[in-house]
Amino acid sequence: MKAVLEPPAGRQGPGPIPQPLIDALDVAITRRLAHTLPGDRRAAGVGLGVELAQLRPYVVGDDVRHIDPAATARTGGVPHVRLHVPERALTTWLVLDVSPSMAFGTARRLKADVAEGVALVFGRLGIRRAGSVGAVVFGAGAPHVLPPRGSKPGMVALRRTLERGVSPDGQRDAGALADALQRSGRLARTPGLVVVISDFRDHQGWERPLGSLRVRHTVIAVEVIDPREAEVPAVGQLALIDPESGARVEVDTSSPRLRRRFAELERERRESLARELRRLRVHHVALSTEAEWLLELGRQLR
Repeated sequence: MKAVLEPPAGRQGPGPIPQPLIDALDVAITRRLAHTLPGDRRAAGVGLGVELAQLRPYVVGDDVRHIDPAATARTGGVPHVRLHVPERALTTWLVLDVSPSMAFGTARRLKADVAEGVALVFGRLGIRRAGSVGAVVFGAGAPHVLPPRGSKPGMVALRRTLERGVSPDGQRDAGALADALQRSGRLARTPGLVVVISDFRDHQGWERPLGSLRVRHTVIAVEVIDPREAEVPAVGQLALIDPESGARVEVDTSSPRLRRRFAELERERRESLARELRRLRVHHVALSTEAEWLLELGRQLR
């Protein structure tokens, strides 16, 4: 049964996204792609480009500007033309988490708000220079796939997808991140950019499919966090509900031991995540709901 998505209560939205900051991020992303995808952004066919596709004798109708003087001299004056593989526009894939835990937030905005802003930023960057953007949305039943589209239709489709909201509490989908990464690997056939936007609280088997994506693509993992997830305040008896499973638990937050143990477990979890992303050579960006997420995104991508 397909999960019903809904905008979370307390939704603030990502806030303003100034164009100058988008331009600055474009430079940073272009540099990162140049370092990790050298010579791979090519398409089938012939045309303008830098990679040689064919060297053949000139025929009537060929562009005389493509005549190769060196090849012509080597063949006794028979004109030869050089045909090149054209440059291909980059495809950007967004792997977006809409699981119930993304509706959490205790600072400026919800984690879902920050994730929405990041998706819009990379969507706008993805359609530049005739590029296209697609998405795999997970955490609410089977992943929802948004086929790659360019220009205005691409952004309209992405905005409509983001407006669907997040999955209601208690509808946990264990292993959804791994499933979404595997599906992205099957869909993204040519080298490009893959941006994974999640709180990475799904611990089941995502490492291998993420590593497989990294072999062929530039991969950026954007972790969205909330400061309250790192520590429990001392407020006495507290009833908590896990948004993923719907389980309810009552704890005495006045206990220093409980608060210390909670902080240790969360710190170990985040250190393990950062260590695993380094091992996979995936660029890790951590954005908090209490910070200016767009400025922080630009700083960490430089």
